[in-house]
Amino acid sequence: MRATALLLALLLASGTSLADSYDCGNRVVTSGGGIGCLVEIAGKPDLVTPVQNEYGAHRGEKWSCFRNGKTIAFTIDTNGKIVSISESR
Repeated sequence: MRATALLLALLLASGTSLADSYDCGNRVVTSGGGIGCLVEIAGKPDLVTPVQNEYGAHRGEKWSCFRNGKTIAFTIDTNGKIVSISESR
């Protein structure tokens, strides 16, 4: 019973740690990294959109890259760090 619970906990933890990452060839971009690393690995974004809060204050940017029929969106905070990564078709 304990082994099963431990295995389940490890599987859940590994799934959440991989949620904000993007595999770009033989390198990986993860949330928490900087934009310099992102540009080095994935290249320059195809579209940059400002992100604002409900009052209109600048909160960061959303960088979108179009690769192989997919859209990969990187949300960047005002400190230049990747906050989240999402992928859609």
